[in-house]
Amino acid sequence: MRYGRSRRPSRDYAPKPVEMGSEYDVEIQETSRRGEGIARIKGLVIFVPETKPGDKVRVRITRISRRFAQGEVVGEAEEKAEEAEEEEEEPEEEEAAEEE
Repeated sequence: MRYGRSRRPSRDYAPKPVEMGSEYDVEIQETSRRGEGIARIKGLVIFVPETKPGDKVRVRITRISRRFAQGEVVGEAEEKAEEAEEEEEEPEEEEAAEEE
């Protein structure tokens, strides 16, 4: 008979969608109880100090835990490449319609 702490099978936590030191463009969605901005990357909560809902910022991940990560603001979020491409394509389509 064995006494003491039981040995549970270790939980296999899924890999996080962020990496330590990497930078991501995020939009702050809400505010935490401590006043930090909250963003999400593929469901993982990211706490970002000195931000408010609606801010679009670039953050660097400074800490990763099981259920959340923390980041710091390193600048404004860049315009998405897809949006820029769509804006460039629209004038070309208009010009083609005018030529006909």
